[in-house]
Amino acid sequence: MRRFIPVLILAAVAIAACGGKKPETTAAPQPNADSLAAVQRAHDDSMRAAAAAAAALAEEERLAQQRRADSLAALGRTSEMLRQTIAEMVHFDFDKSVVRKHDAGTLDRKIPILLANPDARIQVAGNCDERGSDEYNLALGNRRASAAKQYLVAHGVEADRIATTSNGEERPIDPGHTEEAWANNRNDQFRVEADTDLRQP
Repeated sequence: MRRFIPVLILAAVAIAACGGKKPETTAAPQPNADSLAAVQRAHDDSMRAAAAAAAALAEEERLAQQRRADSLAALGRTSEMLRQTIAEMVHFDFDKSVVRKHDAGTLDRKIPILLANPDARIQVAGNCDERGSDEYNLALGNRRASAAKQYLVAHGVEADRIATTSNGEERPIDPGHTEEAWANNRNDQFRVEADTDLRQP
C-alpha cells in the first residue's frame, strides 16, 4: 500500500499539470467599420460647420466695414454738397449794399444748414468792382458783408459764428472790364472757416 501512495501523488501532479483548464482571456473590443465611418463623418461635419461659421463671421465683418466706408463716403459727399451751398455767392447792384430779393433765396438756403450745424463758423467777404477808390470800395465791401450777416442773424444764426471782411476791389473773380464783369465782381463770398463735417438739416 505504501508503494501506491507515491504513484498516486505523481499521477495527481501529472493530471494537474496537463489537464487543467486554461484561464480565459478577453480580447479588447474592436470598433467595426460602420462606427469608424460615423465618427469620421461627425468630425468632418464639425469641421465644415466651424469653417462655415468662420466664413459667415468674416463676411459679416466685411459687410460691416463696407457699410461704414459707404457711410463715411456718403457723409463726405453730403458735407461737400452742403459746403457748396454755403459757398454760393450773393451779388449786389452798383454802389449798393442791400441784399436783393432774388439773392435772399441764396441766403435762405444757407440758414437751415447753419442752424443744423451749430459748431460751424463762416466768413463773409464783401467785394466790389474796380470803379471807385480803394478806400471807398473797402468800406462798401464791409457794408455788403455786414448786410449778409445781418440777414442770417435775423433768421436765427448766432452773430458770433459769422466773421466779416472786405476785399474791396482787390480780388475780382472776373478780370474783365465790362458791365458783366463788374456785375460778377460785386458780391459776397462765403466759406466755412473750420474743417467741419456738415450734417444734413
